[in-house]
Amino acid sequence: MTTQGAAQQPDARPPAFLEPEHFDDVIQILRRRGYRTIGPTRRDGAIVYDEIESAQDLPVGWTDEQSPGRYRVRPRGDHALFAYASAAHAWKRFLHPPNLQLWRAQRTNGHVELVADSAPPPRYAFVGVRACDLEAIRRLDQVMMDGPYVDHVYRALRRDAFLVAVNCCDPSGTCFCVSMGTGPRVTGLADLVLTEMVGAGRHFLTLAAGTASGQEVLDELGRRAATDEECRLADASVEAAAQNMGRSLAVDGLREALANSPEHPRWEHVSKRCLTCGSCTLSCPTCFCSTVEDVTALRGDATERRRLWDTCFSVEFSYLHGGSVRLSPRSRYRQWLTHKFSTWHDQFGVGGCVGCGRCITWCPVGIDVTEEASVIRQAVPLPGSTGPMTE
Repeated sequence: MTTQGAAQQPDARPPAFLEPEHFDDVIQILRRRGYRTIGPTRRDGAIVYDEIESAQDLPVGWTDEQSPGRYRVRPRGDHALFAYASAAHAWKRFLHPPNLQLWRAQRTNGHVELVADSAPPPRYAFVGVRACDLEAIRRLDQVMMDGPYVDHVYRALRRDAFLVAVNCCDPSGTCFCVSMGTGPRVTGLADLVLTEMVGAGRHFLTLAAGTASGQEVLDELGRRAATDEECRLADASVEAAAQNMGRSLAVDGLREALANSPEHPRWEHVSKRCLTCGSCTLSCPTCFCSTVEDVTALRGDATERRRLWDTCFSVEFSYLHGGSVRLSPRSRYRQWLTHKFSTWHDQFGVGGCVGCGRCITWCPVGIDVTEEASVIRQAVPLPGSTGPMTE
């Protein structure tokens, strides 16, 4: 398990050099070691995360175009393997399943017995984890595994997960990971860290080990070490990505501004556009709220309890005896945005946003969280100042 501070660190060695056509060797090594390899693939007009069996399943030569309320994939004209910004959904789909059977009971000959699920949890190898998504996994670890309330399903799936991270060289129009301090360069947690260099007539990969398990894979791969010049070119691609973010958000004072502005008129303004569909929470890599449903067979001989993803944008989410607490779209949007950028700090000591931009891309009306948060932040004076915040 590659949780922060828990993984055994490898010996300091230079990254390995890899031709793109040999990246399939990495996938096959992981599959031989018993992992189900999950990575990016192109399906239904989008780049999504799903099980892959070889490098041929990757979105080779494809990239994505993202802007508020708009997503498209298009060919690049080269053979890049990881030249997209973020897949349509996040890795939480595998670690925190959206529809999970918690238990099942069967009545046979007048006796009721619980039917146990004896299947062991799958051993996942995630291939192509961006820095922002890597930080999202770290924050889910903190909430669901490292805190006082452990989600045992999450822990069982996370425990043996192998993470192949990718330094981001192709941010989208909705990315703002630099503002959140979560990218585009991978830091910590990953077993292997990959950088893909495409340009200036060159196309190659560098692959560095982040854990002892990652080093074992590199040793089995048996490739030569990257030269200083190759490492410099790869690093330059990552540095260039940091200068090409599609969005930015000043976060100093944002936490306090949101907490102290429950009646700001901007909440009413954005609620007139918000459909309360929950698309932002479903696409968010850190939203983890769920509900439970009990389902009984019509014959009455079987029943089961299932856990389903939930969203704070639904009226039922805040239902208490006698009614819902948040009936208006205004109150629900305010709850979500304030929690992400303010009260998450109170609960977990860190913010709930990693700057991946999915909520902006997949909002059907194109609401931009960086814009909404900035308007409220700029209207509230910084501590010790006499006027509104400025950039």
